[in-house]
Amino acid sequence: MILLDPTTIVLTSTLMAAAMTIVLFSAYRSFPADVRGLGHQSLGMLSLTASGLLFCAGPLMPEAVLLFVANSTMLAAAGLMLIGTQIFYGRKPSWWWLALAWVAGMACLIGWYVITQDYALRVAVFSSLTLSFYVAQLVLLVRHGERHFSSWFFGALLLVQSLVLLVRLLAALSGAVGTSNASNGAVQGIFLLTANFMTLMMAVGFMTIATRRLQVVMEHRSNSDPLTGVLNRRGFADAYRREVALMKRHGQPITLLSIDLDYFKAINDQHGHAVGDQVLVHAARTTVSALREIDHVARFGGEEFIVLLSGTTAEQAKAMAQRIHGLLFAARGGNVPDYTVSIGIASQQSPNESLEALMARADAALYRAKAAGRDRSETV
Repeated sequence: MILLDPTTIVLTSTLMAAAMTIVLFSAYRSFPADVRGLGHQSLGMLSLTASGLLFCAGPLMPEAVLLFVANSTMLAAAGLMLIGTQIFYGRKPSWWWLALAWVAGMACLIGWYVITQDYALRVAVFSSLTLSFYVAQLVLLVRHGERHFSSWFFGALLLVQSLVLLVRLLAALSGAVGTSNASNGAVQGIFLLTANFMTLMMAVGFMTIATRRLQVVMEHRSNSDPLTGVLNRRGFADAYRREVALMKRHGQPITLLSIDLDYFKAINDQHGHAVGDQVLVHAARTTVSALREIDHVARFGGEEFIVLLSGTTAEQAKAMAQRIHGLLFAARGGNVPDYTVSIGIASQQSPNESLEALMARADAALYRAKAAGRDRSETV
């Protein structure tokens, strides 16, 4: 059966692994730095490619060299894929795990080569070591993965590969794997075909979650102010539309805070624009820290910020404005020059009022706060 010939299967999967290495490396070089882990995934596929090439070149090199080098690169491939997934989800890479598995694998090979050539034991050890890498990725995905089709697809592939290796491990423990790679050729061919195909599919799965992360990053960038990280006008408009839709369903009011930094031009003139940018970042972070997760903060250019408070009355908004004033006062003497803000408050009771009208009322309250001496809040 040519289709189940191990050398033919490995050669075919090696060429596919080489192609996936190029795909992953290209994505690593072109995707933004926010999408992490692609470099280690491409190194994992490169190790898989090297392992396949060594297997195919078996007749041209000493058996001992093939045994150690091919198996070590195979372990490295699975380990590097785990490292890539950990980095992708912002977890600390388990280099110690990869090193420990590699040492255990090499110790197994030395024992097999010097003491007893128990092929089933060798298969059991390497299957369990490789299985641990894929199970760890699956657990990582369940705990930290986004609830999205891309994560489910990647998780399904990890589960199938884990089951394939588990079956391989149980077969080895029961002695159903033969005495060498050449024995039990049909079963060996089926395993190699399935394992190599699933490894390649997992590279596709990782590209799927990486592409999804790229989409989220690009959407965030298009809706966010690049300096402060809060929403820009476009992102704020989307948030406002969602809040108005909630108002129509539940009848809850929304309230707008129009915030302007007092004497910001003087800060730029005295300390420079770089320090002025630090003040803007500080103001954005302080404002966000004073609010709830359901509220929205946007920078509308210059030193002007807008806050949209979900399900909040004007009286409740006054308390939040005072919280912002209090946090800014408590931060005096810190890493940025002391500064204050003036805040205008306007509440919307009807979904028929336009955003422009609401902002005009909030701006009118803001001007009243500035006219009254700044560093205060006013309601219209």
